[in-house]
Amino acid sequence: MKLFKSLLVAPATLGLLAPMSVTANEFNLNDVSGYSSSEEVQNINEFNTKELAVTNSRVDGLEARMNNYEAGSFSETTTASFSTDMYLGSVTGGATPAEALNATYSFQIDLNTSFTGEDSLDVSLDAGNSQTTGTAEFDGNTGTDGLSVDGVSYTFPIGDKTTAFVGDNTDGSALFTTACVYGGPSNTLDDCGNGYAAINSGGGTAFGASYDFGNGFTGAFGVTGEGSNADGFATEEDDTAVAINAAYTGDNYGVSLSYADKEAPIAGITESTFWAANAYYTPEADGFPSFSVGYEIAQNEVVGQADDIDSSHWFIGLSWDEVGPGTAGVALGTKQHTLDLEGEAFDEMLMYEAYYSYDINDGMSITPLIYVKENAVNGTEDETGLMVKTSFAF
Repeated sequence: MKLFKSLLVAPATLGLLAPMSVTANEFNLNDVSGYSSSEEVQNINEFNTKELAVTNSRVDGLEARMNNYEAGSFSETTTASFSTDMYLGSVTGGATPAEALNATYSFQIDLNTSFTGEDSLDVSLDAGNSQTTGTAEFDGNTGTDGLSVDGVSYTFPIGDKTTAFVGDNTDGSALFTTACVYGGPSNTLDDCGNGYAAINSGGGTAFGASYDFGNGFTGAFGVTGEGSNADGFATEEDDTAVAINAAYTGDNYGVSLSYADKEAPIAGITESTFWAANAYYTPEADGFPSFSVGYEIAQNEVVGQADDIDSSHWFIGLSWDEVGPGTAGVALGTKQHTLDLEGEAFDEMLMYEAYYSYDINDGMSITPLIYVKENAVNGTEDETGLMVKTSFAF
């Protein structure tokens, strides 16, 4: 073994010594000794000084160009947040039963930029395939696997008390204060009974403003147009929605009142007016749940009906902030507006739900949900859903 190592080391040693011997032969020892004169040393020093100055100049120039590139390529006030939701669930019963276990996802990027320190330009990009019946109640992104713009809005202050916004494909009620602290994950009951008076995105132009009166009192209004804007904004052909909101928020309770006028809110209705009242109370004692309620009424101009038809929608929700490592909630309410007409098809249909949400770490949480939706049409079996959402934020 030692002989084998020697055979390996010897060629390598010769390889190192050979260039050294050749280099040594090329040096003139007399010339080397001549470099000790002051004139030669001065020349060498001048050469080194000039070369160092050139090198430093090049480095400084490169650093300046890099600094300029970084400063102009991305604003220091721009932030980006990313979130991904993975859904797993199954639904039985209902009008379109789907007993199979479904797995879907949502992905979203939110970009925020401030130009004055008090304003905010917000752009939302998303993708997802969560329209499947088994997981649709989680209200994930229902577009395609391709990333698309979900909404653009700009919010800015006007004086000390007023905040305004303008946007596209965003909620007209973006600046509203709805008195509700229930944080359920379902799409049906998460509006706290204020499903229409707090106008949601119409897919088109939206704008609004809010005013802070002080001492917990606020007021706001919002306007949205139809999704395509094909007929122009705020024209007779455009399906415009207008809403106003007033609220009071105290230390552990709050109330709000909202009103909206909507043209063609759903198929078969030409125009509706909505009134919604919401309230919440959070006990100061530990272990007691927060209590949220909501009630909404409407007058609807129905196609083929001479008189308006009234409808209503209500909600009750309880939520506990600390249940073991997470939070929990239960809720009960109508799953949709109930028309004030006689007949089995117009009977009040309720939804019950319970959920539990807990954080695995700072960027990951898991939320199981179980719910039941009543169906009164032709004896259709009630819809039961059991699903879980895993959320990642980064």
